[in-house]
Amino acid sequence: MKMPFIRLKRCAAIMLFVSVLLLFFAGAVFCSSGGEGGQKGGPKGWVATDTYRVMNFVVLAVGLFLLLRKPASGALNDRIKGIKEQLSELESKKAEAEKKLAQYNDKLALLNKDAEKIIAEQIKQGNEAKNRIVEAAGAAALKLEEQAHRNIEHEFKQARLKLQEEVVEKALIKAEGIIKSKITGKDQEQLVSEYLGKVVA
Repeated sequence: MKMPFIRLKRCAAIMLFVSVLLLFFAGAVFCSSGGEGGQKGGPKGWVATDTYRVMNFVVLAVGLFLLLRKPASGALNDRIKGIKEQLSELESKKAEAEKKLAQYNDKLALLNKDAEKIIAEQIKQGNEAKNRIVEAAGAAALKLEEQAHRNIEHEFKQARLKLQEEVVEKALIKAEGIIKSKITGKDQEQLVSEYLGKVVA
């Protein structure tokens, strides 16, 4: 790639040098005729030497063209070839980049699908965990309710027994009071003798 560029630079330098020489000689040729045409009585218009000068210029230009045609066209062809190579290299790089982009897009699509699967799985697991927690909470609530019913029944039994004891105790006290108020000494003796009779028998 560097060789055609160096050849092109060399060819351009030669062409520039030759162009400057041509302009210099052409200017010198046209200025040299100023001695004859500069006077008032001198010939005006096209002179025979002008024809030779133009022919000389044309021969020099054609010679330069023939001399520089092959190196210039070779340098230009090399430059064109280099540009084509660069373009084909850029095209291959572009195709490779597009291929990589397609691969990355495929990977990204797969990642999106995987992310959706993971999210769906997490939602499913969350719902299952929620259902298990709700079921466990329901079972615990039933156990607590049953325990509360048992505790309430036990408390009722205890209260009923205590109430019965209190009623019996009060009834005994009342009965004792009634018996004390209604029993006489004679009745007491009779009761003692009956008791002793039962014990002895």
